[in-house]
Amino acid sequence: MPVLGIGGLFFRAADPDALGAWYKTHLGIGGGCAAPGAPAAGPWEWQALGGPVVFQPFAADTEYFPAARQTMLNLRVSAIDALLDQLRAAGVVVITKPEWDDPAMGKFARIHDPEGNPIELWEPPAG
Repeated sequence: MPVLGIGGLFFRAADPDALGAWYKTHLGIGGGCAAPGAPAAGPWEWQALGGPVVFQPFAADTEYFPAARQTMLNLRVSAIDALLDQLRAAGVVVITKPEWDDPAMGKFARIHDPEGNPIELWEPPAG
């Protein structure tokens, strides 16, 4: 197969400029952003670091994310505890549940962007 990876994520927003600014401010993603250690990004791209990507359809009646949403963004992160502290300090509601964390899978947390889109933050296990 010639597919090399995900090339983008496109979704509708009531206020695309404001929502894009929120993602840049709180998560450091969007046009012109680069993950620590990644090369510089162009104005329309976000440079991510290579690593695992989960591509998984869920049952239509899943309770894993809100029924009113067709998708949930999952972002692979490092230093999740520090990121969660930053988000909380900025007034972002952070949801964690001990049952989400698994030494074999990593640590997880949930937030929602200002338009209610669910975002799962995932720190894979070290090594």
